[in-house]
Amino acid sequence: MAATEDTPTTQRKGGYSASKEQLLKRMRRIEGQVRGVEGMIEDDRYCIDVLTQISAVQAALDKVALGLMDEHARHCVVGGKADEQSEMTDELMAAVARLMRRG
Repeated sequence: MAATEDTPTTQRKGGYSASKEQLLKRMRRIEGQVRGVEGMIEDDRYCIDVLTQISAVQAALDKVALGLMDEHARHCVVGGKADEQSEMTDELMAAVARLMRRG
């Protein structure tokens, strides 16, 4: 992903290493759901059924995003260096704002 004014250019490691496998498992499940939606469109399925599945994919991604935000708040903000907590909080709030602006 290219850096933008909302995205820092520094490379930081995620604070979710303990739950990395769980996150990857969820993302693989979501990937399967997206492929399922693609198949529904290819099969000319009823629009409302496709929209229902899209809603399920969005909800699953939201759950992953909330989990990552929780991990960031606990690991990088609260558990971070005192002199970096303000910056980390700002990053977290910017991420929340981006998630809320979508659509």
